[in-house]
Amino acid sequence: MAERRDPVERASDGSKDLYDISTWEERTSVDGLAVALYRLFAASARFVIVAVAFLLLVGIGGLAAVTNLEIGLLTVLSAIPALGLAAYVYYSDVTTNEPLSLLVGTFLLGVLTANFAAVLNGALQPYFQGLGFLGTVLFFYIVVGPIEEIVKLLAVRLYAYTDDRFDSVVDGAVYGAMAGLGFAFIENALYITRELPTAELDLGLGLIGMGGGITAVRALAGPGHVIYSAIAGYYLGLAKYNPDNRGPIVVKGLLIAAFVHATYNATVGIGSGLIQTFTPLSGLWAFLAYVLVYDSVFGLYLIRKIRRYRQAYRKAHTPAYDDGAVQSETETTEAE
Repeated sequence: MAERRDPVERASDGSKDLYDISTWEERTSVDGLAVALYRLFAASARFVIVAVAFLLLVGIGGLAAVTNLEIGLLTVLSAIPALGLAAYVYYSDVTTNEPLSLLVGTFLLGVLTANFAAVLNGALQPYFQGLGFLGTVLFFYIVVGPIEEIVKLLAVRLYAYTDDRFDSVVDGAVYGAMAGLGFAFIENALYITRELPTAELDLGLGLIGMGGGITAVRALAGPGHVIYSAIAGYYLGLAKYNPDNRGPIVVKGLLIAAFVHATYNATVGIGSGLIQTFTPLSGLWAFLAYVLVYDSVFGLYLIRKIRRYRQAYRKAHTPAYDDGAVQSETETTEAE
């Protein structure tokens, strides 16, 4: 799409100064004040979002959960598979290495923005409870999937996206994965705290053994968050470098991520039950089998997108990449 210009500017030969007529740039002190106020408002909006998210973290018990030694240790253990997947996405980035400050910042923002989802999910769930099983499914597709993917993408948008070091499409997948890791981390902490009886929270290291089963279940759930938000993040990166279609591209990424996320939530119970019915597996093992299959399918979808980008990047930056392939094909043909 061509750059939009006013009719006066389009008809101008460049000899007339059109400042404040049909063009604008910072010139006067009032202009400078306007620019400064705009930047202040933009920065303030980010600050307010982060501050509210932190207050929610404190209010719903997330901060207390992650600062409790035993709960914190269980949470770290539960996040290891998700961390491994996020690391894989990071090392798959064929462009420049992402700075630690942006990675850690996005992770922490993922922890904070997750609290918006916790509050909204809790507030909206009662409206679906009277519909039984159908209400649960609708809740996953209308509320949980979209809201959780939006807040994870918000974690990327607040910080890393605006940084000049976010300099390629695939960076979106990297930071999306980090936001998903942060979301999974705090979600696991809250689940573990909720599932363990309050009386047992003072048992010290003995709590680790009691929480092992919960930790294992949450460890299986974590990688999904990384996959979903990495997919949405990839499209956010694509949107950054296609500004004319930025909105639809972001929405497409969110639609895919939210649908995959909601479908997992809606089918994990049924899928695990079917595995128990038709195989010798039971309980946690059936759940593990279903999660591995489901995450593998959409993990491969994500990996394929990253690999396609990597191949295109190498072709664009390594002329010998194509020449070598052509030469190899020629030699093979001559030999035949």
